[in-house]
Order: sequence, then C-alpha cells, then structure tokens
Amino acid sequence: MTPASGYERAAGTEGEAETDFSERMSYGDYLGIDLILGAQHPLSSANDELLFIIQHQTSELWMKLVIHELSTARAAIAEDRLEEAQKLLARVSRIFEQLNNAWDVLRTMTPADYTEFRDALGQSSGFQSAQYRQIEYILGNRNRAMLAPHAHRPDTLAVLEAELARPDLYATVLAAVARAGLAVPAGATAPHEGRRTADPAIIALWQQVYQAPRTHWPLYELAEKLIDLEDYFRRWRFNHVTTVERVIGLKRGTGGTGGVSYLRRMLDVVLFPELWDVRTTL
Repeated sequence: MTPASGYERAAGTEGEAETDFSERMSYGDYLGIDLILGAQHPLSSANDELLFIIQHQTSELWMKLVIHELSTARAAIAEDRLEEAQKLLARVSRIFEQLNNAWDVLRTMTPADYTEFRDALGQSSGFQSAQYRQIEYILGNRNRAMLAPHAHRPDTLAVLEAELARPDLYATVLAAVARAGLAVPAGATAPHEGRRTADPAIIALWQQVYQAPRTHWPLYELAEKLIDLEDYFRRWRFNHVTTVERVIGLKRGTGGTGGVSYLRRMLDVVLFPELWDVRTTL
C-alpha cells in the first residue's frame, strides 16, 4: 500500500489513522521538522528578514542535494554507467530550476524592505557559501583563492581541498570519451585549477560525436545533459544578478564584493566550453 492510498483510507474512515506517536517515529521526527523550523533567527524586527533567511536556507538544502547528485553522477560516469548518470544530471537541472524560481519570491522584497535589516547581516554574503563553492569546483570553475573565506573552518576547507584534488565532472566525462575510443588530449582528464578554456582537439572529438549521434549515442546524450545543466545554471546566475540589482542597485555587497559587477563577471564563466563551441562547427 502506498503512503497516498493509506492516507486516503485513513482520511475516509475516521479512527484508522495512527494518532499515538509517543513511542514511534512521526512525520516530524523523520524529517527533523523541529530542527528545521527552529533554525531561523532574525536579527532585526523587519518583516522581510524571515523571507531572506528562509530563501537562503532552502537554497542551501537544494545545493546539498545538487552536491549529492553530482557526486553520484560523477561516480557513475567513472564506471561507464552513462544512462544512470544522465538521469542524475537531468535531476540536477530540475533542481536548478527550483533554485531559479526562488528568486521570484525574493524579488517581492523591495529596496526599502531590504534596507530595514541589511546592516544586521554584517559581512555575511552568499559568495561565502561553502556548498556553492563545492558545486563550482565539481563543475570545473576552480578558483583556489575562493578557499580564503573558509579558512576559519578546517572541516569545510578539507572538503573543498579534497574536491580540488580530484577530477571535476567534465574531466570525468572526457575520461569516458577516451575509453569509448576517441582521442582525448593528454592531461584533459586530470585534476585542474582555474577556469577551463576551449581546446580545439576536444572540440574536434565532440564534433565527431555530434555528426554521428547514433554511433556515439551514450556520449551524445551525456553531452546534451551537460548542456542542459549549464543552461539552467546560467539562468540561476543571471536571475541572481537581476535580483541583486533590483534590490540594492549597484552598491557593494555585504561581503565586500562589487555586488552586481562581481556577479556579472560570473556570467562570463563557461563550464563546458567545447560543448558550446562545437555548435559553431557543425
């Protein structure tokens, strides 16, 4: 019996539903609802601070799931379980769609609303999110300088350092491409730091895949899932920029960044450059 059918039966026949949870696990126990709902601690009397906190906390929960799914997908690709990886990457794209929609809620906060509690934030800022940094490192944008905001947390720093030491998602994909018999340049599958730049040799191998998709169907589908993922990721970044500009204009961010100017530079980051450039060659 599914949970839904059980609920319908209990709702339709009074007395069949379990109501005594003094010695058994309830819905709230399983999900840790008390802990979650007790994690909001506004530092001002401003009405919109609770919105601001919950929007960012829920984003962090979604990012936790992104890291989980990307890590599982990378492991599947390393073992040539490409169909499984495609499903997981498709799920990540849907998660970024949820993250994207969250900006619509935050944009109901006006500049006047934000000004009421902005000073309470101190120097805290979204760019200090360790989970966001880990996602960027997994996806290949690996700026070692961004470890600095986490130097006060050895446990967090260790997680990010470990990520830098392993091949990112795209390098793992290229290793699978090499195992499929295509000529991948030496070093392309190794751990790297910094941003990726397009390699003509890698563009050429993706051109082979895209010109004969039926011959290379698993790689073709995997490439398209990566494009989907970056597409949604770019939309998330873009909506972040427009939301920040709408709320604070061109003022500096609370964490000391240039605010909108900093976020606009992030729009220029390309995670899988050859997969975008190959479209011009076809």
